[in-house]
Amino acid sequence: MKLYGYFRSSTTYRLRIALELKGIDYEYIPVNLLTSEQKGEAFTSRNPFGSVPMLEADGCDRAQSMAQIEWLDEAYPENSLLPADLEDRYTARELAYAIATETHAVNNLPVLKYLKDPLGHSQEEIDIWYRHWLARTFAPLEARLAQLGTGDFLFDRPGFFEVVLLPQFYNAERFQFDCSDKPHIARIAQACLALPEFQRAHPDNQPDNPEMSS
Repeated sequence: MKLYGYFRSSTTYRLRIALELKGIDYEYIPVNLLTSEQKGEAFTSRNPFGSVPMLEADGCDRAQSMAQIEWLDEAYPENSLLPADLEDRYTARELAYAIATETHAVNNLPVLKYLKDPLGHSQEEIDIWYRHWLARTFAPLEARLAQLGTGDFLFDRPGFFEVVLLPQFYNAERFQFDCSDKPHIARIAQACLALPEFQRAHPDNQPDNPEMSS
């Protein structure tokens, strides 16, 4: 199995966490988003979306991270990311898709680039935009977690929700978003970051992170 991605891509980060939690061996192949390598013909001929991550598995090139994660869980049922109980599966999806659709969709790299050029917004304005949409999702997410009465993880171990949460928590720190009033989110994130699977998947520890070679 091959994972094509970029070290700081939120969606690639999701896939790395999912693969690590499921214990699936994979080869990581960097794709440089800063030079738009994902938009080149060699890449789009395989993935017309021109996006990362791309997962090469079982003779197929698969795109779109949320679909990839659910496919992994169905194709490799061991160490399931989704709980067995129907209502628990719904809860995990409810929280994960809130992040994927309401925060990531408006804060991904193509959107941020478009805000800067051609729309002409400054980096300060873009940072304000980013934090606004984080707040719009993190506030109800925190409230839902409080209602559920979670511990270190949403359920007994990290899974589907944590796979999607951690990349956005990483982005929140990058964009100086204050999570001090969101103890449930912060507690779950810190508990995950203490685990070796999450440490191996972290952007700081990827071979295409420039700081790894400096």
